Amino acid sequence: MTARPPAPEPLPAPVTDTHCHLDVARGPDHSWAGPEQALADAAAVNVTRVVQIGCDLPGAGWAVDAAERFKSVVAGVALHPNEAPRLAAGGTLDDALTEIDRLAASSDRVRAVGETGLDHFRTAEDGHAVQEASFRAHVEMARRHAKALVIHDRDAHADVLRVLEDVPLPDRVVFHCYSGDVEMARHCAGRGWFLSFAGTVTFANAGTLRSALAVTPLDRVLVETDAPFLTPHPYRGRPNGSYLVPLTVRRIAEVLQTDLDTTCAALQRNTEEAFGSW
Repeated sequence: MTARPPAPEPLPAPVTDTHCHLDVARGPDHSWAGPEQALADAAAVNVTRVVQIGCDLPGAGWAVDAAERFKSVVAGVALHPNEAPRLAAGGTLDDALTEIDRLAASSDRVRAVGETGLDHFRTAEDGHAVQEASFRAHVEMARRHAKALVIHDRDAHADVLRVLEDVPLPDRVVFHCYSGDVEMARHCAGRGWFLSFAGTVTFANAGTLRSALAVTPLDRVLVETDAPFLTPHPYRGRPNGSYLVPLTVRRIAEVLQTDLDTTCAALQRNTEEAFGSW
């Protein structure tokens, strides 16, 4: 089923979708997914800001333009880990990294370098070294430009942590769509890193992820959609949007055993610590 889910009950206080892809449309009718409508729908349920993430050169450029165009939007720019082997095979990875570096410094509306990291699910072993080299280059950019580092980690927990322990880091590190276990959550929180939870934490089979959330201090928790992907329960498999953040926020509050007002306030404080004010 690809119909757009209905809007949930609004949150009692503003929160921010810290990771979305407004430029990616899903479903047979894409008209509802335009950025103006998506942002308006989100604001109607008290999701008042978004961090727009660009994952390739066109997407990164779009993210910067959107952040300049919409006052509720800031940008993250990077080459997705799965882009790195493809670009390297075409001999254009170095040039692409140079352009990401330029975009990262191009505007105060760019608040993050990411999503970058490692993906051992979609990239075969022969592409892992290139992914890691790209990841390390992005970490250095984030540190040099004083941007938040937004990490994509899919089936690569140990190697992501190994890289992070091996290089100088920026002050702010965010694990996008956190997918690790309890031990990793404690490790990341102990380093002062942020763990951002998406709709996956609402899935029926996500007990391990909820256990990881339960041990994460509230001041290290962020919320995101990764829209149009990872739509929260009970609409899993249908198109996602920032307006569905309240479903995930309510589940976060349940797991952490905090009231909804306290949860919203903490999420908004954490967002500003990670990405600044806007």
